[in-house]
Amino acid sequence: MATATAAPMRRDRKQAPPRRRASPYPLWFHMPAGVFFLVLFIVPTAASFYFSLTRWTLFDVEFIGLDNFVQFFREPALVQGFTNTFIYAFITSATKVVLGLLLAILLTSQIIARGFLRSVVFFPVLVSTIGVGVTFTVLLDPFDGMVNQLLALVGIEGPGWLTDPNLALLSVAFVDVWKGVGLATLIYIAGIVAIPQEYFEAAEVDGASSWHKFRSIILPLARPATVTVVILSLIGGLRSFDLIWAMTGGGPGFTSDVIASVIYKQYQAGFFGLSTAGNVVLFLVVAAIMVPLSYWLNRKGSES
Repeated sequence: MATATAAPMRRDRKQAPPRRRASPYPLWFHMPAGVFFLVLFIVPTAASFYFSLTRWTLFDVEFIGLDNFVQFFREPALVQGFTNTFIYAFITSATKVVLGLLLAILLTSQIIARGFLRSVVFFPVLVSTIGVGVTFTVLLDPFDGMVNQLLALVGIEGPGWLTDPNLALLSVAFVDVWKGVGLATLIYIAGIVAIPQEYFEAAEVDGASSWHKFRSIILPLARPATVTVVILSLIGGLRSFDLIWAMTGGGPGFTSDVIASVIYKQYQAGFFGLSTAGNVVLFLVVAAIMVPLSYWLNRKGSES
């Protein structure tokens, strides 16, 4: 009996098709992206970490260890720069999330010229950041700017938007929101349009109000869009430089300086190793904030 049973098992074993080796062919399509990532990110990042430990010029490199980092953290404007960076990032990202969601709800509803209004909202994203900064610097001029002239027509004395230490950073943040809210709106529009219409139809049958549809359908199901907007806005806010430099140059005084502008001022002064160390610190700060935040937001989304 044992022999009779073993024979069919051997026959079945022989008939089993051999396993095919996985072909490396699909991996070839990743090679161009991998090369670009290596050349444009990995190599410059590694070089930055190395040069942050040196005193360097175009013609000379001297290894000095952690002296650049010690000197960087002694910068008198650094504390102000860190504070302004976090304030700026929080204000701009929170405002873009709220305004982007409200505009997306409006632009996905049945309104006249919906396509045109979407183009108008998104248009500032396409404009050069430096061009936007120069334009708003002229518009917000405390004496000849159009904004204060319009306020004067209704009897309001306009403040020094970019010259008042208490308003300079907030004024630049407002311009940043104006320029970047179009991208947040576009992401939210994509998220809302992807929600199945059956949910809204069922809510209408149940007699749900617009507020209940927003709270129970749009907010939870548009969460992936919210996570994307929060991450992109926070990264942009923490790395902000070009708009602030174009509008205030970090002034008046150091009141609108951010980490990136402090780094650039060191570079202007010829302290290349010191500015490279500042860039490494900025990279580590952004990574230390965004990696756990991204993990937490995505984990909360998967749990819900």
